Amino acid sequence: MERVIILGAAGRDFHDFMVYWSVQPKIEVICFTGTQIPGIENRTFPPELCNNDKNNNLYPRGLEIFPESMLEILIDRFNATTCAMAYSDVRYDHVQSLAARVNAYGCKFVQLPPKLTQLTSSKPIIAICATRTGTGKSQSTRFIARYLKEKGKRIAIVRHPMPYDQVLLKQRCQCFQSLSDLEKNNCTIEEREEYEMHIKEQNLLYAGIDYTMILREAEKNAEIIIWDGGNNDCSFFSADLQICVADALRVD
Repeated sequence: MERVIILGAAGRDFHDFMVYWSVQPKIEVICFTGTQIPGIENRTFPPELCNNDKNNNLYPRGLEIFPESMLEILIDRFNATTCAMAYSDVRYDHVQSLAARVNAYGCKFVQLPPKLTQLTSSKPIIAICATRTGTGKSQSTRFIARYLKEKGKRIAIVRHPMPYDQVLLKQRCQCFQSLSDLEKNNCTIEEREEYEMHIKEQNLLYAGIDYTMILREAEKNAEIIIWDGGNNDCSFFSADLQICVADALRVD
């Protein structure tokens, strides 16, 4: 049995687990680690999201999320065999440093290719991604949304995950149509920064953790779905049109 630690930041890590790792035979994920965002560690990924109906109830108590600083301790404690990289917005030397730490403790270091975890849709998908954070993905997303709405198209925006609530199950599938929904969903400042402009432009907005459920909900209400990416990560959806935003003045 391969024993996997998923290195994450409350985003792609959860998606990779739900879509790929949790349903692989002869693989057991033993925990997540969290970094980048203060307070996202020391939580539990809920059993309701662990696909226990598909893996013989392998995760009846869910999965704990530990600080990434404990990585070597966790490898020893849980006899891990593999560590899977599953977050973005880091430099190459940071990734290779993690790989060196993992290899030094006798583990494989892997990163899933996007095609293994991209979901397919019955509706056209436009994905807005970027070479790095801060290049203007959301502004580009809103521009495309305005253009399509002017053409009479019903659109839905699906935002890269930002599940920072202590109770993760509350954020399984979120829909935002008014500013009051930000209060109802107990959104953090980071979430509000990304969501408010979409709401003010009357864009139907989805976010959360379970992107299979989110995609199916968006399909019910839109003719075209637009992926609003996070950092320099790839889309969680297989896109009919992918746009990559770059900033020539920020080459690093």
